[in-house]
Amino acid sequence: MSPLRMGSRKVQGISAEELASRAAALRSGVESGDGQLDPAWREQAGDVLTKVEERTSKAGAHTVVALAGATGSGKSSLFNALVGSQVATVGARRPTTSRPTAAVWGEDGAAELLDWLSVGQRHHVEPAQRGEVGSTEAPAGRQGRAAGDLDGLVLLDLPDFDSRNLEHRAEAERVLALVDVFVWVTDPQKYADSRLHDDYLRALATHDAVTVVVLNQSDRLTTEQVRQVSGDLSRLAATDGMPGVQVIATSARTRAGVDELRHRLATAVAGQNAARQRLAADIRAVAGRLRTGVADHEPRLKDAADAELVDALSRAAGIPTVVSAVERDYRREAWARTGWPFTRWARAFRPDPLRRLRLDAGRSVGGRSGGGRSGGGRSGGREDGISTADVRSVLGRSSLPPASPAARSAVSLATRRVGDAAGEGLPPRWAEAVADAATPPGPELADALDQAVVGTSLRARKPAWWSVFGFLQVLLALVAVAGLLWLVVLMVLGWLQLPQIDTPRLGPLPYPFVMLVGGLLVGVLLALLARALARIGARRRGAVVRRRLTDAVSGVAHERIVAPVRAVLGRHAETRSQLDTARA
Repeated sequence: MSPLRMGSRKVQGISAEELASRAAALRSGVESGDGQLDPAWREQAGDVLTKVEERTSKAGAHTVVALAGATGSGKSSLFNALVGSQVATVGARRPTTSRPTAAVWGEDGAAELLDWLSVGQRHHVEPAQRGEVGSTEAPAGRQGRAAGDLDGLVLLDLPDFDSRNLEHRAEAERVLALVDVFVWVTDPQKYADSRLHDDYLRALATHDAVTVVVLNQSDRLTTEQVRQVSGDLSRLAATDGMPGVQVIATSARTRAGVDELRHRLATAVAGQNAARQRLAADIRAVAGRLRTGVADHEPRLKDAADAELVDALSRAAGIPTVVSAVERDYRREAWARTGWPFTRWARAFRPDPLRRLRLDAGRSVGGRSGGGRSGGGRSGGREDGISTADVRSVLGRSSLPPASPAARSAVSLATRRVGDAAGEGLPPRWAEAVADAATPPGPELADALDQAVVGTSLRARKPAWWSVFGFLQVLLALVAVAGLLWLVVLMVLGWLQLPQIDTPRLGPLPYPFVMLVGGLLVGVLLALLARALARIGARRRGAVVRRRLTDAVSGVAHERIVAPVRAVLGRHAETRSQLDTARA
């Protein structure tokens, strides 16, 4: 509750710990918002935080009150009436006040505080002066207060805030940014002035707890006119955002209302909370301005990348090319192990599709097999074999062709859609940050995709049927060779006209002929069967590798696109939370 609205010393104010907590929340909100908050408001927040740190570090329990008003409002005369002596210069020429003048009550020195305020003209109110302001017009129940009621008050008489001298006006605004309590002094002619209401009361609507509005020169009006003008001024203040602001009618000439104003200032001083109230109001005000640049909620974003994005990245990463190479490699190796032994040697002249792409993860550079291991380990033979995985670890790249323009366009479209969906409903600065996070630089994304492909195992255990078919092919080849040799021996014996060896027969066909023809024919049929099985196995192996590569690409999408977008949304949520705490 405002120390100015209370009529007693029992003031519910803001503690130093609460003020520090709000300042920390504002600082955290500014840091998390960073470039997505308005630069001018961020600068204001920095100034407020600096002021909080500097003001709370000042020794003493002083309350700084500024009398601010337009030219001719009589604030200097009111200042002298409160002080009890002619401290401020009063004259007919305008502007009269060019530099702030300070009056200090109490024995505690306020030099450090006034140095911080850069107020050079200082007056210490002597104890003898403190009783000169008493008035029988003080409201009932407010008389008889101790003479030290204002001990700790630092009262400032400021230059006119509407002065024709720009230096005077700038000086008034500089000091107003630092004081604890505002006393806006106006008069019957300028109480509705737009500069007072638009530039100050409305702009400082969050500071109603430390604001008093004074209608000075009330002696120029009748009692009924004072009541009407005061009511009108209260209504205007309410329109400005201060519905409960205190309005006091005073007259420096007759001292009417001076004791009431003095009592309100004494209440503020007694509470020793006005400085923290002002600082808290500054924090609320700047946090409220920053909060307008933050949405009330964030769009929901899936943890995993959507199918469209993964599909676009998969095509850009060359996964169809890799899967095709894997299938060809599977068929080539299957035929090499299960094909007809008499034609296997021709397979050696066919290029290795994975090695051409620098993706052969299971074979050494010299062609030795790695025993079917997944990943890029050394071959199962010699320990000094250099595998293609070792080559890739040095080169760091595959030999996949670069993404086509169509694939790049698909990636761009997919990332743009992710950014648009994640930025929906956010303020422009945040939406741009989300869009930037969803669109990483082209070379970085391309490299990450290439590394994902390179780091994915493209092989699996060799099928058992390879060994079975391979053994049968060797056995059939041996049978055919044995039958051929047997026939050759029989032919040689007949050519040399040597005694013939009784040759066993299978029906009308001799065994050597059956072995030769049967071994060759069954071997060819078995090779044809192996070829058909290899095509089926190649498709299955391709599907397995496609899933692995898709998972790897999905990981890249999450790391390079989804996670950065979620990080921006997380910063947005953190900024909103901290700013809400600061302006609570």
